Amino acid sequence: MPSLPKRLSLVAQTVDSLREGIDCGHWREFLPGERELCESLQVSRRTLRLALDELQRQGWLEVSSRQRRRIKTRSVNPAKNEGKRVIAVLAPGSFLDMPAQVSFVMDTLRRRLTAAGYVVQVHFNPACYGNSPDRVLKKFVADHPAKAWLVLSVQAPMQRWFDDQKLPCMIFGSAAPGIHLPSVDTDFFALCQHAGNLLLRRGHRRIAFVLPKGSYGGDIASEAGLRAALKEKPDAQLKMLRHNATAAGLCALLDEALRSPEPPTAYLVARAGHVITIMMHLMRRGVRIPKDVAVLSRDNDPILESTSPSVGRYGIQTPQLAQRMVLALRQLADTGVVATPQVRLIPTFIEGDSC
Repeated sequence: MPSLPKRLSLVAQTVDSLREGIDCGHWREFLPGERELCESLQVSRRTLRLALDELQRQGWLEVSSRQRRRIKTRSVNPAKNEGKRVIAVLAPGSFLDMPAQVSFVMDTLRRRLTAAGYVVQVHFNPACYGNSPDRVLKKFVADHPAKAWLVLSVQAPMQRWFDDQKLPCMIFGSAAPGIHLPSVDTDFFALCQHAGNLLLRRGHRRIAFVLPKGSYGGDIASEAGLRAALKEKPDAQLKMLRHNATAAGLCALLDEALRSPEPPTAYLVARAGHVITIMMHLMRRGVRIPKDVAVLSRDNDPILESTSPSVGRYGIQTPQLAQRMVLALRQLADTGVVATPQVRLIPTFIEGDSC
């Protein structure tokens, strides 16, 4: 008779994942902290601790005096990953600090790739996201071999390094000008061109575009699309409000714009989380929305569904985005190339009272 199928618990599966990471040399000397492991393995802290206790009991780990878990038994051989279909995901920080759409996409991506037989390794390393990341990236990629890389929230210097190295890398976002890496993103050029035309049709001629400082490909495409729309109206004015992503910095820029001789009558905002700050600060200054100014969000977020007035915004079908990313990553890991290098999804305009 065949043996009965084993119904493994989540703790047992987590133990297997940790052992595999140690055996492949994915972690050296010490394991990362519990929060990072929970994020990369997508398990609760209770499940993780039970798995770590089991590995310690089996002699794989020991707890140091600083409560760090040192790897005792390991077969350090990073080359073992070369025969596996490893897909590495690199992000600057926890998915919990990113938009809800990103968390959904990453959860779907990990689940579907794992079911298809790939090994998905998630890395959080803010040091790779500096203005001069070459040295850090060279060592990090050498220590974590993979068939394909997916990088999130990436700016031009990091894109340029992966492009120069000719590594199989895909961007979750838009490629900067001159970068030839495959990418999956919203069509921000078309989105902001539509937003510009929409605001023009509603009588606005002084439009402010609010976005954080940086050289993100999606923001560059957004500005180009907005300018393409406004150039059709010679009397249209565009004011770029580039902020440092803090509430204080954003409010200071708004105050400066309000004090100008011809303040904006419409604000297009590039991050959904900053829309709330802008609306509250404008109303605190006695500016009525939408009677005095219009506010339009380039991005979507569940929190924008609960505001009053409701926010006009653009949204894409997140399951469709996740599916396109899964297909592209499988092609990249298996063949080194992607059939459609630049995937751009057309968003839907969601009408709101704010504009």
